[in-house]
Amino acid sequence: MHYLLFYEKAPDHAQREPPLQVAHRAHVRAAASRGELILGGPLHDPTDGTNVLLFQSDSIVTVEAFATADPYVVDGIVAHWRVRPWQTVVGKSATCPLPDLK
Repeated sequence: MHYLLFYEKAPDHAQREPPLQVAHRAHVRAAASRGELILGGPLHDPTDGTNVLLFQSDSIVTVEAFATADPYVVDGIVAHWRVRPWQTVVGKSATCPLPDLK
């Protein structure tokens, strides 16, 4: 199953992020190397502190554990986060592909 993790950063995140960047990036890279985190990054137009991370996992628990252990969440850089299951149906990596119509 795919999951989308939405991060909403605190208004003062830019000033407080630098000391936590190394730990946050290590956390992100570890999840990517395990094959859990597929894509991630900030939304633009507008750039408003919202980030989206795409996970593939058997359980939402994996994504929630990632978020609660992320240094950005622990130290309040991320003010709010939420996970949404995403039923992907089209594309090479779709977890519930549409049936072929013949």
